[in-house]
Amino acid sequence: MIVAGIDIGARYTKLIFLDDKKNIVGLKKSPAGYVQNEAASKLIAELCKETGIVFEEIEYIMATGEGKNLINFSNDNVSELLAIRKAVTTLFPEVRTIIEVGAEESKAVKIDSSGKVVDTVANEKCAAGSGAFTESMARTLEMTLEEFAQISMESEKKISMNAQCTVFAESEVVSLIHSGVDKKDIAKAVNDAIAGRVASMARRLTIEPEVILIGGMAKNIGFVTSLKNILELDNLIVPENPEYITAYGAALLALNNKVTSGGH
Repeated sequence: MIVAGIDIGARYTKLIFLDDKKNIVGLKKSPAGYVQNEAASKLIAELCKETGIVFEEIEYIMATGEGKNLINFSNDNVSELLAIRKAVTTLFPEVRTIIEVGAEESKAVKIDSSGKVVDTVANEKCAAGSGAFTESMARTLEMTLEEFAQISMESEKKISMNAQCTVFAESEVVSLIHSGVDKKDIAKAVNDAIAGRVASMARRLTIEPEVILIGGMAKNIGFVTSLKNILELDNLIVPENPEYITAYGAALLALNNKVTSGGH
């Protein structure tokens, strides 16, 4: 039996296929596009081709993310919070604090030992605390996100960035470049600034270990290091494929629903 979880985010759509033993059969992501249902349909067709799975063999599709209601081929949809909770409690039952930093927003969730959500907090839709901010700064420095993340790890300097808005931050980065500041020091300053904003948001909860970081920004080793240091954590869990956690949770819920309801 094959089920699918699809996470329709603001910038990217993430898709996962699971078998009935909860094994990942395939995963893939693509830009969400202006017509999200069309982009999602193309994505699932591409993953079917890559995995050799026929679309009709997918017995249940669960959608999540901010565009979940736009998907006309799913069996059902669930909130991002429910999908995240399902994935994290399945993979990391010891976790009590979840921090998600995606392309457009960040959030923190505290759960108890039973997996029940105790409290949540989110940023104010400010790109300065998200992956989009990093993408913009990497472009300004004329490097890829991977280069940006790696080069920031080479810096030992601490440079404060004052700008809270992407537009003004770009100007500040250009000014630093013209002042002769090394790109690695600028990259670290950007990661430190984003981590500082995310940490301030997360501290509005009472952060309890273990702490997990999910979302696309968890792939940025410089940001992960900055956040760990600012929050003074001995351990910060970063799962494999952290940007797919929400889609994975949706797929797990699809599997549950297929078993209990009989699917299509």
